[in-house]
Amino acid sequence: MNFERKRVVVTGVGALTPIGNTPAQYWEGLLSGRNGIAPITLFDATQHKCRIAGEVKEYDPQDYLDAKDAKRMDRFAQFAVSASLQAIKDAQFVINELNAEQVGVIIGTGVGGIKVLEDQQTVYLSRGPDRCSPFMVPMMIANMAAGLTAIHTGAKGPNSCPVTACAAGSNAVGDAFRLIQRGYAQAMICGGAEAAVTPLSVAGFAAARALSTRNDAPAQASRPFDRDRDGFVMGEGSGILLLEELGHAQSRGARIYAEIVGYGITCDAYHMTSPVPGGEGAIRAMQLALKDAGLNPNQVSYINAHGTSTGPNDVTETAAIKKALGECAYKVAISSTKSMTGHLLGGSGGIEAVATVMAIANDQIPPTINLDNPDPECDLDYVPHKSRAHPVEIALSNSFGFGGHNVTLAFRKYF
Repeated sequence: MNFERKRVVVTGVGALTPIGNTPAQYWEGLLSGRNGIAPITLFDATQHKCRIAGEVKEYDPQDYLDAKDAKRMDRFAQFAVSASLQAIKDAQFVINELNAEQVGVIIGTGVGGIKVLEDQQTVYLSRGPDRCSPFMVPMMIANMAAGLTAIHTGAKGPNSCPVTACAAGSNAVGDAFRLIQRGYAQAMICGGAEAAVTPLSVAGFAAARALSTRNDAPAQASRPFDRDRDGFVMGEGSGILLLEELGHAQSRGARIYAEIVGYGITCDAYHMTSPVPGGEGAIRAMQLALKDAGLNPNQVSYINAHGTSTGPNDVTETAAIKKALGECAYKVAISSTKSMTGHLLGGSGGIEAVATVMAIANDQIPPTINLDNPDPECDLDYVPHKSRAHPVEIALSNSFGFGGHNVTLAFRKYF
């Protein structure tokens, strides 16, 4: 079947992050190099090897939901619904009985409702099986962020939930892009959400030696591409885009942040947690996104890197960018916004897609903070310390996840 490739644009954004609870606050935090990492307050982390995280601060779900609904949602789903409502409001988009079946939701997550699972396990062990909540399963399962967002917005179109570890949010945006591009929806609410700063989750990642233990200096703990990095810092929150078919957006006079033009998706087929040396899968993801968009490497202005602050990822991603872009790699501006927010796991692709389209819309590139002593193997332009005013015509956003999942999204300035 031949499809007419419809143009797809970003008309709304939503963001709940460790450095700001609205898109405007998040963007201002990125440009100012704000640190969102601090000692954990969501639980007593005294006995943990890692006692720091990027928590969403001063968030009240009742700013978006009534108390009864909020109580029946895990924190990750609260974040997703809240950020989605932000994006719809930002786009001045109305969902009603006339268009509901043409508006869909795809929201990815890596872990889902782990806090509810941990709490209910405690109830089970201390009080018995009959005292477990009847809401445990619907609060815990990963698809509920997408399902509840549809319930609270009225979106009756395609609805799904990628669970591809740290690539989930980007997969959600890419899959939503494809649905609109091929005519299956007029608009999609898409992105990622995560709330995994919990005792068991932090313990598990620490046991895998993935987390930073720079507990005495949390503001300096997330340091992508720096030779002194010692692991990632977990973050939480949600980033959501409202995508629309261009003609639909134009017909209602919508403001357009950027156009999404490419989606590359591959797998390393190599290891459960480690990227393949040399980044073969990441290389192909970037190449496929550029091919899908009809772009050449020399057109890329900016890359929002996966940039986790782990030893293997940062070196591998650097090598992959060099291979995918060739000599142009040394001319493109690159930054890891995880240096400020921490790593939102399945939510990272969502907030980083928001950062990428904001960079395009504002011709401003966020910095990589804490890049004090660059790793000799990481020798590209990572925009250290301070944001940079620079025209951004074409931008890529990379996300790579456990299991070998690789995703690259390509955006361009709308014209």
